[in-house]
Amino acid sequence: MVPVLDKNKVPLMPCSEKRAKNLMEKGRAKPYWCKGIFCIILQDEPKSRYMQDVVIGIDPGSKFNGYTVKSQSHTLLNMQSNAITDVKGKMELRKILRGGRRSRKTPYRKNKFNRSVDGMLPASIKARWNQHLNIVKWMSKLYNITKVVIEDVMAKTLKGAKKWNLMFSPLEMGKNWFSNQVDLMGHRLYKFRGFETFSIRKELGLKKNKDKSKKCFYTHCVDSWCIANEVIGGHTEVDNKKVVLLTPLRYHKRRLHEILPKKGAFRKDYGSTMSMGLVRGTLVKHVQYGLSLIGGTSKNRVSLHNLKTNVRLTQKAKIEDLKVLTIFRYNIAYLKPTLAL
Repeated sequence: MVPVLDKNKVPLMPCSEKRAKNLMEKGRAKPYWCKGIFCIILQDEPKSRYMQDVVIGIDPGSKFNGYTVKSQSHTLLNMQSNAITDVKGKMELRKILRGGRRSRKTPYRKNKFNRSVDGMLPASIKARWNQHLNIVKWMSKLYNITKVVIEDVMAKTLKGAKKWNLMFSPLEMGKNWFSNQVDLMGHRLYKFRGFETFSIRKELGLKKNKDKSKKCFYTHCVDSWCIANEVIGGHTEVDNKKVVLLTPLRYHKRRLHEILPKKGAFRKDYGSTMSMGLVRGTLVKHVQYGLSLIGGTSKNRVSLHNLKTNVRLTQKAKIEDLKVLTIFRYNIAYLKPTLAL
């Protein structure tokens, strides 16, 4: 199913690939890519604006996440994403570097309150839940998302710990923050415990892959599909097993300088999220390499990276040879549907 937008990019009900192709051939619609997901924009006022409820199911994990966008009639999209796991290490490294600067004879500001703390929510926890929230916002631009359903993960506590330890754990705070943000968006939130998801999957006769790193529907998307179908209904069998693989683009953000000094105690500048005025991760069209992503910069040239693998294609692309299209946050790959386990 292809997402459909009106002239103002307001989501309508999706249509089949055949109908989308027919509309584009007749000039009644034009193609449009929203952060890597293909959709069409109608050039005329639609005959009907009847909208069905669309739900997004989320299966959060420690290393990978599963997402399913589903209506009562169709499974519109399945996605598997790598979880953001590097924030804690980056925060610790930043702390070490700042401490090192204060012990050297170099200008530095005085230590002050940590501005990265948002309501005492750790940055690593917020990054994980913010990833889910950003995908909900992304899908809301393509579909009429009215409900959000998530598998409710529970915080583990040590034996003998007080009861309030469970309520004030970073995990519980992250869940509460996510719930509040979903409420502000106007979506209704449903939660399922892990054993409830297992029961739903068992009733439908579906099995889950034990290898959590395997890229297929039955690894993570099977759970997100089950809880989404439990809320919206409509199917007793999976009607769409195609999976879109999302790999978050991670940048070397700007530091004061490199960790280790060079000859003469000189420390070079390190990292940035901009390359010659362009945001890194911007989708561009190059005269030779075609569609690619903007990477780093050196000697008035920018590097280009592959859309799917993020492998660097060149380091010597000229700005004048690029056509800027949009900004990407993920490397996107489309996986073939897999058979039942």
